[in-house]
Amino acid sequence: MATRYWVASLPVGQGSSASTLWSRLQESISKQAFDTPLYRFNIPNLRVGTLDSLLALSDDLLKSNSFIEGVSHKIRRQIEELERVSGVVSSSLTVDGVPVDSYLTRFVWDDAKYPTMSPLREIVDGIHGQIAKIEDDLKVRVAEYNNVRSQLNTINRKQAGSLAVRDLSNLVKPEDIISSEHLTTLVAIVSKYSQKDWLSSYETLTTYVVPRSSKKLHEDNEYALYTVTLFSRDADNFRTKARERNFQVRDFEYNPETQESRKQELEKLIQDQEMLRSSLLQWCYTSYGEVFSSWMHFCAVRVFSESILRYGLPPSFLSVVLSPSVKSEKEAHTGKQTTKEEWAGLQVMPMHILTSPSPSILSKLSHRIVAVHLPNVILSWRQKK
Repeated sequence: MATRYWVASLPVGQGSSASTLWSRLQESISKQAFDTPLYRFNIPNLRVGTLDSLLALSDDLLKSNSFIEGVSHKIRRQIEELERVSGVVSSSLTVDGVPVDSYLTRFVWDDAKYPTMSPLREIVDGIHGQIAKIEDDLKVRVAEYNNVRSQLNTINRKQAGSLAVRDLSNLVKPEDIISSEHLTTLVAIVSKYSQKDWLSSYETLTTYVVPRSSKKLHEDNEYALYTVTLFSRDADNFRTKARERNFQVRDFEYNPETQESRKQELEKLIQDQEMLRSSLLQWCYTSYGEVFSSWMHFCAVRVFSESILRYGLPPSFLSVVLSPSVKSEKEAHTGKQTTKEEWAGLQVMPMHILTSPSPSILSKLSHRIVAVHLPNVILSWRQKK
């Protein structure tokens, strides 16, 4: 199911420390009895660069965050669809085998993948490029899967439609067809309510119809499928007379080689669909983990850069992850949350929200707090009890 998370930073006052602030924050959360899990979000000392570069980067961070979040949701929705079609039991999403909620709440910066001495712009552009490549790969893989699926659906529709339009090859057997120098067999589609009329009239529609040659092969909710044998030279005339009586003579030629080719094509499409579905699902599992990991590193850069712009140098702030409960959210809406005075020990006031104007447990904390809202982070779509 979806869980709301906040990644926030608070300035460490002069003469204090991140550890002291962390303890006081935990005490304040506990004192107010908010059902709000609280975790450290460890951000390393990244390369600050110039003020101009930070300001320029800040302008692009929100747009890039929306893009990365959008790709993660695309992959998650694709997983849901594939699991539904495959009948696979939904399970928690992971990053390198670690559930995404644990990865977030125990976040550790990957210095091998994102060196801390790299410029922030380089890290952000690298993450954006990586996610863009994954999105392009997703489009190609989904298009390939949907193409095979569409071909298979087209064949299935032809076989599942009414007798007036469906493929007849799997209904007509070799023994149902007579084809010689002088004789031919036609297939007629007759309304199920006109079958008596057909049986009483088909022999006299033209002169050269073989008596008692009509045989019913199949019937659906609307029509019945009949064969009739007659002289080949009279086939066109029979079609015309049958149409005048509202009987439809379908063009049909039984060809064993064509029938076998269609059968093999259908079997291959079924195999290809299952192979592509399985491959795409496994790719989505892996890629979601990659995107989520990159997204968390991106959030770390975002919190770091905004904290520098808001609190100044040198970097001195505490970053945390919160997951407000529904009760806490409601209390925030109804004004039951903690007062400014009760938070005065933290030297903070109403909070600045980067990504959403929605109030939360921290809505009266501080105009100096930096917070990144992670709406609807998907941990698992299996309902938790």
